[in-house]
Amino acid sequence: MLFDVAILGYGPAGASLANLLGAYGLSVIVLEKDAEIYPMPRAIHFDGEVMRVFQTMGLRPAMETISRPGMKGMHFVNADNETLLIRGGTAALGPHGCANNHYFHQPELEQVLRQGVARFANVSVRLQHLVTEVHDRGDHVELDVTDLRQQQPVPVQARYVVGCDGARSLVRKVLNCTTRDLGLHQPWLVFDALLKPGAPTLPDHTVQLCDPSRPMTYCNVTGNRRRWEIMLMPGDDTHELVKPDKLWPLVKRWIEPQHADIERAVIYTFHSIIAQGWRKGRLLIAGDAAHQTPPFLGQGMCAAVRDVSNLAWKLQAMVQGRVDERLLDSYESERAPHVAEFIELAVRLGDIIQTTDPQAARLRDAKFRGGGEPEIFHFPAPRLGPGVLSSAPAPVGQPFPQPQLGNGQWLDERVGHHFVVIATPELMREVQATTLQAWDHWQVQTLDAHDPALAGWLAAHHASAVVLRPDRYVMGLAHSSGDLDTLTRECLPTLALPERCA
Repeated sequence: MLFDVAILGYGPAGASLANLLGAYGLSVIVLEKDAEIYPMPRAIHFDGEVMRVFQTMGLRPAMETISRPGMKGMHFVNADNETLLIRGGTAALGPHGCANNHYFHQPELEQVLRQGVARFANVSVRLQHLVTEVHDRGDHVELDVTDLRQQQPVPVQARYVVGCDGARSLVRKVLNCTTRDLGLHQPWLVFDALLKPGAPTLPDHTVQLCDPSRPMTYCNVTGNRRRWEIMLMPGDDTHELVKPDKLWPLVKRWIEPQHADIERAVIYTFHSIIAQGWRKGRLLIAGDAAHQTPPFLGQGMCAAVRDVSNLAWKLQAMVQGRVDERLLDSYESERAPHVAEFIELAVRLGDIIQTTDPQAARLRDAKFRGGGEPEIFHFPAPRLGPGVLSSAPAPVGQPFPQPQLGNGQWLDERVGHHFVVIATPELMREVQATTLQAWDHWQVQTLDAHDPALAGWLAAHHASAVVLRPDRYVMGLAHSSGDLDTLTRECLPTLALPERCA
């Protein structure tokens, strides 16, 4: 059987892509070497945009069950417990129609994603299947796969292969990617614990302890789960540091051994790198295979889900023969600058947290004190790089918010997995016949801009109409029917993809 897409790796990135492609009706095979979900904590945060992608998958209620909204932000405090900096965005209902931050236990999240995949008969999941070779044959890809249970070879063929196979990605090696190094490579101890009844009350928000003697992060995860991330210092013995008698003294300002059980303690090196060359022929990479970020913004998994949300609708268009193959090149050109901005901010925050020179720390603290109140910062809203969007500035290339429409329905539930034109009926009646034909080809959904939830956004951006992509990003603004014609002609993907949108 020739599958439309083979996904290597069944972590959050691979499982998210399988859900999205499954909903599109593509034939998909997921190949994962492990037999079970890794049972220990790993990622613990996703943001409102990612919850919105889960909503697109039909999994928002299940995700709300296994996560909690983060309403208190992230507080950067110095050794004297003075708050220097706070990450804002703590509203219960943010621009994506949900809270801006959510905390979770990764094995539970992966279980929800896998249950979602099980809805699709067109998605085949092969656990304990190890991919050893990947060969792009031009019109398809051949994979050498070993069934680890039977120790038998299992040949697999697919039109496209997406490597969601992590930091040691086989697909990235086959692509022979170079990497852009953003400069941060620092080992940290990650320590997860389960609080016992009677444990002292701990902060209900994330704390970045900017103590030059030992920088540290504390996270309230879910339920009784807590995490500490502890920077390694010169002279630390990595083999000894993970032992309980060394761990507990490091967190004595918060808890003592009788207050919690250690679930996991492991040394990670935080990296800040971006691969260059996410696609070659029929091979692509996503998630940690394409980029790695320090955890100071909690954006590692978020970036992976954004990757596959960007890629899924493009793969569907390719498989259905709607577009020129250069559409897939827009995946990296759009996503790489976007993820770079998040990684660069995480590195800058890391510079604040990881200051270990006492004099430099005093100067840092004095700088933040100069403003009186703690400085408030928010997640960036980067514009996508060049691709399937107009060259106009933001809000083009940014996510369109998700309001509740006048009938009470959420925007995304109304429009589904489609391009969307939001304009007045009068404006849409004036577009050219070729524009209507293109909209019909793409099953474009149209919404009346008179809806109060939409009219306010258009007025704020001095526009008469807006075109959204299937991933909810703004493709372009229009002020007239002629603008809609131009936007459709120049940026809506076709078999002859225009150079400016390639």
